[in-house]
Amino acid sequence: MWNLPPDTEDLCTEAFLSLGLSMSEKGANDFPRVLLLLSSFLDRAVQNNEKLLDSKKVKEPLTVFHGLKAPNLGIQRYMERIYKYSKCSPSCFVLGLVYMDRYLQQPGIYVTSLNVHRLLITGVVLAAKFIDDAFYNNAYYAKVGGISTREMNQLELNMLFCIDFRLKVDVTTFGKYCLQLEKEATIYQVEWPIKACALVDINNLDDTKCRPLTQRHAEVEGL
Repeated sequence: MWNLPPDTEDLCTEAFLSLGLSMSEKGANDFPRVLLLLSSFLDRAVQNNEKLLDSKKVKEPLTVFHGLKAPNLGIQRYMERIYKYSKCSPSCFVLGLVYMDRYLQQPGIYVTSLNVHRLLITGVVLAAKFIDDAFYNNAYYAKVGGISTREMNQLELNMLFCIDFRLKVDVTTFGKYCLQLEKEATIYQVEWPIKACALVDINNLDDTKCRPLTQRHAEVEGL
């Protein structure tokens, strides 16, 4: 079942509960803690990557996930919208992060303000269809995400092919992503670096090949 060493299993279980992934019922304004920590994590990753691209004078390669301009709806509000209207389980956001990370393993692809919203809605939709007992059709998810049904279909297929249809996430990997998100809580006390070359380096968090960058904030507008 949980094929982890006892200490790691306890940590993962604690993180699972702390992130609010066990929420079975929710009110209109109840959001699991995972949304706050994941949005904080992605905000910082976006700003770090854009700073890296700017400093290296590198033009970001365009993909189907890129919009013409950055949305004015922040990442946290966007995630709350997805959670509220899609009625997906909180674990879908952790799985969505895993799928985003797998997608971003492609050379030269970064999460930025131009693609993070579409990557999010696509990752969560794939997760909901894979693990939830009930889910909506793409026409509904498109309305939730603020895009067209045609685009939702295109994004879903593109991500599936890019991650080679690897939707299964083992318990160990899921637990590591939960622990990594739980570490984001320390942002409120201690500044910690986000790797610019990927979202989560679950195998070697001290890999010096990825540059640690400081946080900067920017407003985004229009999806």
